[in-house]
Amino acid sequence: MDDLQRDAESLLTKTPLSDGLDRRDFIKVALGTGFAVAAMPVVAQNVIKTDTAGLTAGTIMLDVAGQAVPVYRAQPEGKTNLPVVLVISEIFGVHEHIADVARRFAKLGYLALAPDLFVRQGDPQKAASIAELQRDIISRTPDAQVMTDLDALVAWAKANNGNPDKIAITGFCWGGRVTWLYAAHNPAIKAGVAWYGRLVGTTSVNTPRHPVDIAPSLTVPVLGLYGLKDTGIPQESIEAMKAALAKGPNKSTFVVYPNSGHAFNADYRPSYVEADAKDGWGRTLAWFKQNGVA
Repeated sequence: MDDLQRDAESLLTKTPLSDGLDRRDFIKVALGTGFAVAAMPVVAQNVIKTDTAGLTAGTIMLDVAGQAVPVYRAQPEGKTNLPVVLVISEIFGVHEHIADVARRFAKLGYLALAPDLFVRQGDPQKAASIAELQRDIISRTPDAQVMTDLDALVAWAKANNGNPDKIAITGFCWGGRVTWLYAAHNPAIKAGVAWYGRLVGTTSVNTPRHPVDIAPSLTVPVLGLYGLKDTGIPQESIEAMKAALAKGPNKSTFVVYPNSGHAFNADYRPSYVEADAKDGWGRTLAWFKQNGVA
């Protein structure tokens, strides 16, 4: 099983679609709405909904060397010099859950930015299956392209009411891995929180390095939030990451939740573990404050 397949299968619970539910009903055009077809089924009763009262929220377009990159932006209305948080999605892209996470940060005073990092490869929300999503989008998205897009997003934030000295990053699954990598790529980031992001793997042209490879030289403190029952991210890989981090001066650390598997913060999925998701959120906010972001 390759790395991408392992990531995807750890996200998905083997649960049939609800009776009579047409997957196409969940396809939405607007960034930050609906849920990815391949992420079904949605557990509607658990979905957290954060309103936009007091916020400026919606899609902006970021120009990266002539490529328009959609970004879901949420921030307090009329405020300036805001702390910034980059919110990096799972393999399913910037759907309703990721947009809601951005709004949660905005309610706390952040300029929250969730970029569509798959825009050149396709729309993850419309992929009919995990196999199609892996083949046509995820495997074709180079790490170097992601880093360049995030560099452009940081520059945009600095020019648009973001505090250049208070920039953080957080991400989930695929975005958790990106969190580690971007923290190494951009040492001006103050802090990162990686939710169940893969730490090791095979290398390729598009993924030449993994978090364990950059760990010895990492200077940005990253908090890793992981689940003991995550079959896609074995504890051996966490131990390998800890050992690699110990080779440098970094102050990154891990919290491993014994009752959780993968995607325990994904409130729209059967994998959601409310207690651990809430604890992780509290630890995220405290980590950012401890490291000078908030």
